[in-house]
Amino acid sequence: MMWRTSVVSRFSSRISVSSSLPNPRLIPWSRELCAVNSFSQPPVSSESTAKLGIIGVRSDANRVFATATTAAAATGTTGEISSRVAAVAGLGHHYARCYWELSKARLSMLVVATSGTGYILGTGNAAISFPGLCYTCAGTMMIAASANSLNQIFEISNDAKMKRTMLRPLPSGRISVPHAVAWATIAGASGACLLASKTNMLAAGLASANLILYAFVYTPLKQLHPINTWVGAVVGAIPPLLGWAAASGQISFNSMILPAALYFWQIPHFMALAHLCRNDYAAGGYKMLSLFDPSGKRIAAVALRNCFYMVPLGFIAYDWGLTSSWFCVESTLLTLAIAATAFSFYRDRTMQKARKMFHASLLFLPVFMSGLLLHRVSNDNQQQLVEEAGLANEVKPLRRKKRVAQPPVAYASAAPFPFLPAPSFYSP
Repeated sequence: MMWRTSVVSRFSSRISVSSSLPNPRLIPWSRELCAVNSFSQPPVSSESTAKLGIIGVRSDANRVFATATTAAAATGTTGEISSRVAAVAGLGHHYARCYWELSKARLSMLVVATSGTGYILGTGNAAISFPGLCYTCAGTMMIAASANSLNQIFEISNDAKMKRTMLRPLPSGRISVPHAVAWATIAGASGACLLASKTNMLAAGLASANLILYAFVYTPLKQLHPINTWVGAVVGAIPPLLGWAAASGQISFNSMILPAALYFWQIPHFMALAHLCRNDYAAGGYKMLSLFDPSGKRIAAVALRNCFYMVPLGFIAYDWGLTSSWFCVESTLLTLAIAATAFSFYRDRTMQKARKMFHASLLFLPVFMSGLLLHRVSNDNQQQLVEEAGLANEVKPLRRKKRVAQPPVAYASAAPFPFLPAPSFYSP
């Protein structure tokens, strides 16, 4: 009986220790984990607990003794490793979620889509460099993630006052400010270096300038003046220009068409959003135009005006040789459709009409970019059209001009042997 009691007491104490909370030495991040989700040891199934004898910790001596041998073989080093792996997995999932929210990943992916469209348009021919496209999209994603993270770092107190943003990682305390700053710095520097090394310095410069404009100009302006919306529209118009520069290494008139569309598109998009979130913006201390326009008539007029500014873009794209004539029709119909929702909001300034205009703006951009890609004209086709137009203009004067007789040697030098210099008296 004495030997049974000693064995029971020894294994009971061992099992009690192994079934308690994880050792803080095994999880050096315990303080941060407790602040987040009160992270604890993963739950153990009934089957595994039966094998380990954990449920017998407080039971009678016979039950503990019956499972002691199995517990001694299964616990120890294996238990510590499983606890460490579970802790690391939980921590990785936690921070991955925080980085995702800090980066505003869905918004950043929209920025990447505009940059990728600009890259494809900037190639000018059917041979698209897919590695270059991937590098451009990856660099743009990093820059956008950094800019959005810095935006949230500067607006912690404001976000904490708004229902829409109070559960973000920083206001909710799920991640520390130094950690977020380190993440934003690493992402921004990596994106700029990637663009500089794999594309060109022009693209890297545009990306870096856009990050500074968004984080250090647009973000403070949101609390100072309603002009922040127009500054933000410039920020949103730069990514397709970045993509074009990454593909071609230069900026031309054709490269301005998609950025212009993005600039004008953002005005009705954000005016609708400002009207829908009027109370939240007021609580957060943001100076949006909607706060100075209680009736909503002014923001509706601004939205409608900028919708009409997009109408000529399809014709300009065709006239400058960027797209075919079909894009004129599609672009005009698409722009008139969003203008119709803006006009409806102008006549009846309700939340329902504002929401309809907002949803129309979400649909407009991907359809517009798809039309540009579908109807784009390559450089070879553009050059062919230019040459045909030039030949057509030259044919008319040649037909009217009276042909002057030339010595036979002139024709011999010009026609059969074009590599020989023409005589001095020959003038084509």
